Amino acid sequence: MIVDCAVYEKGRRTQAPGDLSEALAAARAVGGFVWIGLHSPTEDEFDLVTQEFGLHPLAVEDALKAHQRPKLEVYDDSLFVVLKPVVYEPRSDAVSTGEIMIFLGDSFVVTVRHGEGSPLKAVRHRLEQEPKLLVKGPTAVLYAIADAVVDHYMEVSAELLTDLEGLEADVFSPSGGSRDAASRVYTFKRQILEFRRATGPLALPVARLAGTGGGVAVPFVNDKARPFFRDVSDHLTRVNEAVDGLDRLVSDVLSAHLAQMSVRQNDDMRKISAWAAMAAVPTMVAGVYGMNFEHMPELTWRWSYPLLIAVMVALEVLLYRLFKRRGWM
Repeated sequence: MIVDCAVYEKGRRTQAPGDLSEALAAARAVGGFVWIGLHSPTEDEFDLVTQEFGLHPLAVEDALKAHQRPKLEVYDDSLFVVLKPVVYEPRSDAVSTGEIMIFLGDSFVVTVRHGEGSPLKAVRHRLEQEPKLLVKGPTAVLYAIADAVVDHYMEVSAELLTDLEGLEADVFSPSGGSRDAASRVYTFKRQILEFRRATGPLALPVARLAGTGGGVAVPFVNDKARPFFRDVSDHLTRVNEAVDGLDRLVSDVLSAHLAQMSVRQNDDMRKISAWAAMAAVPTMVAGVYGMNFEHMPELTWRWSYPLLIAVMVALEVLLYRLFKRRGWM
């Protein structure tokens, strides 16, 4: 459905006509642009927008189906950009992603939002408070949305790092961490992978917008906006480096936890083996003297039983001290 529709003239919002074609004509007549925002539109709802703005059918198909990677595509009459805003819930350690599709033309911006966590409402409100920026046209909208999405990436990466430090403290605690530590680490790694899917593929599109990605200049983007997109690209680079660091740290934590588990199991096996060896000695001696043979050494001696018990105790003490010195007990 259409969430918002407005015509912007000289950086100021004006009331848009009810008809989309009239809104576009009004924007072009005053040298402004029209900005239409949609949320999870159906094919029938989007048909009118497609016809009025001449959007490419392949881009329209991507906008309707969603589940796209971040990308930038250039068509004859418009520019198509896909961004994936990220939301992190610390209580559930879950990273979720939405999608923002942006169609950019000479005098129009069409934004299509899927999922939650979209910054579009806040971006529109902020831009309307800065007419000097909004007067730059559709390029200003594209920059503001990309900047808001990437800045939130930085906040999410900081939150993930904080939670990872807590997970590290649990894994490397004297108790060896909780029983579900390995499961928590693996789940955390899956969340980082989801985060990487949003940030990694966006590097090339932002570099092209900044003029540092090589190739032909991107149309429908004001050349004077390139320094601003370079700033977004710099922030995105920092985010991707942080995500790579988080991924390596989580892998190291998981490896260290598995190594701890292996060492702990070896310690347990040594302790069990030590106790089994201590139990075997008196069992063997008692078993030999428990046999019903007529000719057994010391059977007729008065002190044979106490002596046998003393020998077993001495052997047990000797084994205990030996195992204790080797760290088996």
